[in-house]
Amino acid sequence: MWKALRNAMKIPEVRDRVIFTFLMLLVFRLGIYVPVPGINIKAWGEALSKQGTGLAGGVLSFYDVFTGGAFSRFSVFSMSVTPYINASIIMQLLASIIPSLKELLKEGEEGRKKFQHYTKNLTIGLAALQSFVVSFGLANSYQGIIAVNKWLFSFVSTVSLVAGTMFLLWIGDRITEKGIGNGVSILIFAGIVARYPAYFRNAVLGNLNIFGWIFLIAVAVFMVVAIIYVQQAERRIKIEYATRMVGRRIYGGTSTYLPIKVNHSGVIPIIFAWAIVSIPEAIAQITGAQWAIKLFSMQSPLMIITYALLIFFFTYFYSVVVIDPKDISENIKRYGGFIPGIRAGRPTEEYITYVLNRVTFIGAIFLVGISLLPYLVEGITRVNIWLGGTSALIAVGVALDIAQQIEAHLIMRNYEGFVKKGKISGRR
Repeated sequence: MWKALRNAMKIPEVRDRVIFTFLMLLVFRLGIYVPVPGINIKAWGEALSKQGTGLAGGVLSFYDVFTGGAFSRFSVFSMSVTPYINASIIMQLLASIIPSLKELLKEGEEGRKKFQHYTKNLTIGLAALQSFVVSFGLANSYQGIIAVNKWLFSFVSTVSLVAGTMFLLWIGDRITEKGIGNGVSILIFAGIVARYPAYFRNAVLGNLNIFGWIFLIAVAVFMVVAIIYVQQAERRIKIEYATRMVGRRIYGGTSTYLPIKVNHSGVIPIIFAWAIVSIPEAIAQITGAQWAIKLFSMQSPLMIITYALLIFFFTYFYSVVVIDPKDISENIKRYGGFIPGIRAGRPTEEYITYVLNRVTFIGAIFLVGISLLPYLVEGITRVNIWLGGTSALIAVGVALDIAQQIEAHLIMRNYEGFVKKGKISGRR
């Protein structure tokens, strides 16, 4: 692996891309220390650390993981790229039910550019709405946090947060164009990884014994291995293409496969499920009713069960919306293909649906397990560490994507990749 990294840095193009990516990430990390105008940083920090206000944990702790600590400092990057992620998910779901958007994605590069333009317009709207709600709620609910009039602060804060989000999107586009990997994913990855030192500090301050450290390290290793294994896993449906003659040429007579990934929905079900279960918890914390806080806390059995069921629901919902077995069946039939032992048409559609449901069930079980892992770790070690869930899936997924892109550059230039291919010897 280290040899592969050295070989990668010898290639001028790859070296320039890596350096450019690191420079853009440096700008991102410096930006989280630029506060929104009008905020009293000291009072904001006290409100975050004060128990019983709802700011110290739960929803905001989970959200602060994805901003790389920007929200806890209420910087201009506090919204991070979450409005863009939400807009992308919404547009993706709309494209599956609105024919005009679906056709737009089939128009090639120009169609994808238009679709991306619509996504960014929706991002501005969502960012403005979220920024105003957060800014006005903060100014209206907590005294001493703002140093100016609440309406003026709400306006300035909203503009600053929206500008910060769009600036991060610009950085993400530049990383995609001139750096390594998908820019938006890299920014989220950087924010998540930046929190790891804080996790280590919490573990040290938590006075873990030797068995606690062994358990924590074992869980971390198991989680990474499991995520890599499941993210790369897929169910392959073999497809045969019949031989046909067009003019003097013979086409077909080949076989391929239809890959169905075990976790084709990624982290989307977790994000949707968390967005729903976080609403009653946030309302309970704002009202201050102790019975509601206890009932709707994410540590309560009711909310954990609800969270798991919602992840199951959204995993199947996403698979139904995004993957259309009927469309796949028609495409296979159109190009003269068939699944061995399965008749073309409706039987093929039913078979693909059957396989998809079984694979999706395994993916849903995996997402539930990885999402509830932080609560298991915290319950055993008594240390608040967000180890698992969406953050781990994104971090490992982005790391795999970066490794694959670097390996592609190495293979193009006849270097060995990260994984050495074994030599096969034999007699001729």
